[in-house]
Amino acid sequence: MFSGGPPVTTPPPPQGNPFAQGQPQAPQQPHGQNPFAQGQPGFPQQPGQPGYPQQGAPYAPVPPQPARRKPSFKTIKNIVIAVIVVCVAVGGYIASRDDATSAAVGDCMHRGSSSDSDPDLEVVDCGDSKAQYVVLAKVEGSYSALTAESKCSEEAKDFQYSYTESGSGSDFLLCLKDYKK
Repeated sequence: MFSGGPPVTTPPPPQGNPFAQGQPQAPQQPHGQNPFAQGQPGFPQQPGQPGYPQQGAPYAPVPPQPARRKPSFKTIKNIVIAVIVVCVAVGGYIASRDDATSAAVGDCMHRGSSSDSDPDLEVVDCGDSKAQYVVLAKVEGSYSALTAESKCSEEAKDFQYSYTESGSGSDFLLCLKDYKK
C-alpha cells in the first residue's frame, strides 16, 4: 500500500478496446445489435467475405433430374398381351350378342352352318337378305327333341323348326318358321 503523495487519478478506459488509448475509435453500435452482422452501416462488406454473393454465380447449380427408366421388354410384352386379351373378350361379347341366346319373339335369324347339331343361329335384321327364319316363341327351360316339338305346338301353332340350347347357363327353346320376304 502506498501512503503519502498526491493522489493519482487515471482516466477511465475508452469504450471498446482498452489498449487503443490515443487512437481514433470506430463508430459505436447501438446496444442490442450484433456488431458482426453483415450489411450493417459502418461495416462495409468486401467481395470474397462469407455471406457476400459472388459475382456471376448467384446460385448453386441444380442437379440433373434422374433419367426416366425405359420400360423393359417384359413390361411392354405384358401390356400388349393384356390389350389382346381385352380385345378378344370385347369381340367375343359383341359376337355373342347376335347369337340365339339374345333372340326374342319377332326377330329374324340366319343359319351360319349346315350342321343340324350346331346350326350357328344368329340374329339378323329382317330386311337383310340373310334372314331365313322368324322366331315365333322363346321358352325358358331344358327340352329334349320330343318335348320341344310338343312345347312349340302349344306356343306357336304354325312353327316349322325347333331349336334347343342348354349348358351355357341359360337353357331355352326357340320355335321358328321360314321367313318370307
